[in-house]
Amino acid sequence: MENYGYTKTEGTQNQQNNVPYRSEKKIPAAILGILVGWLALNKFYLGYTKEGVIQLVLNIVTLGAASIIPFIEGILYLFMSDKQFDDTYVYGRKGWL
Repeated sequence: MENYGYTKTEGTQNQQNNVPYRSEKKIPAAILGILVGWLALNKFYLGYTKEGVIQLVLNIVTLGAASIIPFIEGILYLFMSDKQFDDTYVYGRKGWL
């Protein structure tokens, strides 16, 4: 199975080299959520197509009021640790908060 450049977070590889764990998707997903969340780009970037379409429909139906959801998600992404973000959204595939 492809891991798209990620290493398993439970491995000891990063701990042996004393290199802090870094998520490659956390910062871009957070910025997309905060700046252009009304387009659901943070969901599409993380690979959540179904959730992205739902977010787009919600924004259309509520005339943009639902865009507060990806804004809050983007802020939450920033305050998560890199390991927790990858475990939850990259490996765990949790689509919503």
